[in-house]
Amino acid sequence: MPIDRKEWAQRFPEFLVEAETLLAKSEECLSHLQLISNDKDAIDCMLSTLLKLASRAEALALEAICEFSLHIYSLLNLAQDHVDLHEQALDALKDCFTLMAWQLELVDQSTGQLSLDESEQISLIEAFAFQVGQPQFQPALSPKRLHLPSYAERQA
Repeated sequence: MPIDRKEWAQRFPEFLVEAETLLAKSEECLSHLQLISNDKDAIDCMLSTLLKLASRAEALALEAICEFSLHIYSLLNLAQDHVDLHEQALDALKDCFTLMAWQLELVDQSTGQLSLDESEQISLIEAFAFQVGQPQFQPALSPKRLHLPSYAERQA
């Protein structure tokens, strides 16, 4: 059931504080992974915070943030047992978190709209996918999305 504008306006500031806290926690986990490669606890913590962020964003109909969180979660979840989260992969993940933090700041607090070009999200997700050995990962952020060359294709 969609929430009305008044309720949304009341809930958004609380969401924003929680989202920033969750992103900060994910970034702490990322820093931990830079020191202790592939630490399962740090990865599990990051997975948990990404799911919680996606759930909270979905509750406020912030689709772009919800989907971005879920794509990162999916790739990290695929990668955790099968690949080394090496420096380049962690750098790509950090870029995703940086964009997400920036997007949170750009959500219009009165309307909930986030005017954004999905190409940057797509590019960062594809770069992370490439770094964790999932070059065929195709995020479907929008059904009307045009075909963009993958990260691997652009690097060739």
